[in-house]
Amino acid sequence: MDDPVCLADFELLAEDLLPKGVWDYIAGGSGAETTLAANRAALDAVAVLPRVLAGSGVADTGCQLFQAKASMPVATAPMAYQRLVHPDGELALAAAARDAGVPYVASTLSSVALDDIAAVGGVIWFQLYWLRRRSQVDELLAMAEQAGCQAIMVTVDVPMLGPRLRDVRNEFRLPADVVAANLVNGAKSRAHIMISGASALAAHTEELFAPALGWSDLEWLRERVKVPLVVKGILDPRDALRAVEVGADAVVVSNHGGRQLDGAAASVAALPAVVDAVGSTCEVLLDSGIRGGVDVLRALALGASAVLVGRPLLWGLAVDGEHGARQVLALLADELRIALTLAGCANPAAARKLAVLANQRGIPQ
Repeated sequence: MDDPVCLADFELLAEDLLPKGVWDYIAGGSGAETTLAANRAALDAVAVLPRVLAGSGVADTGCQLFQAKASMPVATAPMAYQRLVHPDGELALAAAARDAGVPYVASTLSSVALDDIAAVGGVIWFQLYWLRRRSQVDELLAMAEQAGCQAIMVTVDVPMLGPRLRDVRNEFRLPADVVAANLVNGAKSRAHIMISGASALAAHTEELFAPALGWSDLEWLRERVKVPLVVKGILDPRDALRAVEVGADAVVVSNHGGRQLDGAAASVAALPAVVDAVGSTCEVLLDSGIRGGVDVLRALALGASAVLVGRPLLWGLAVDGEHGARQVLALLADELRIALTLAGCANPAAARKLAVLANQRGIPQ
């Protein structure tokens, strides 16, 4: 293939480069992968009505995400173990995000320590998984404070890992040189032990994560955290409203990229009802299935403030490390600029005033 001209080109290149087990780990979903497929189908079903004669010229993609200016309404999705796809892992992707002017969201399960990621510079948010011992949660939050993270994004849709059948069939486990660098004894975990007929990562998650996370825990977190609090993994508007009541500054409408409950709604299908429910009381971000600038435009037109981009950045990282991730973000920025301009929008805020057509797949008008 010649130089990639869209994000999908990186997907083809990455699949050719990565070992099958690693590719299946990042590409796969849970169960029969119906929700994974639904994310893409639902986005493709969103038909935007562009405005004409707007006189706005070439669009400016810049926006504000909490305290920081961003070059576009995009942040990296939190993704574990990025050194699986490239030796530089999180350091390379954080550097690419820094130079692209978008926030980098560091995972609890990063394969590079948070302090080292923060040393790269740029805007860093920290994604929190709720561990069984609250003292461990508090240690992670102290680590994020020390690193200067500008937001905390708590993931609330993983009481246990969804049944990722590709990983089970592959008996997937982490290689010895990829560890959960933010956790004590991260190098010695069940994630590295082959388990016959099972996923070692699922066993590791069951050992680590608290399955009974509740609203009282989120209330404690809100009191503990002094930076913006983002709640990721919301699909039901009732949960979005409750998160706002607890004090969330933003919610992320997400089905975890189709990797948790198979049969859950596509994230973009759930987005309009969440936006309507919370109104202007908090920001609403969209995660799951974003594959290009037109998808960002669709999300904005349905009321999102911004989106999280995940798998395409891993494709770029796999293909050419920091340079590949940088290319993905540059292509995404160009695609968004073109999409906004063709839709008659001067900026992302204008895109939120666009209309979309009702359709047969559950996307409200």
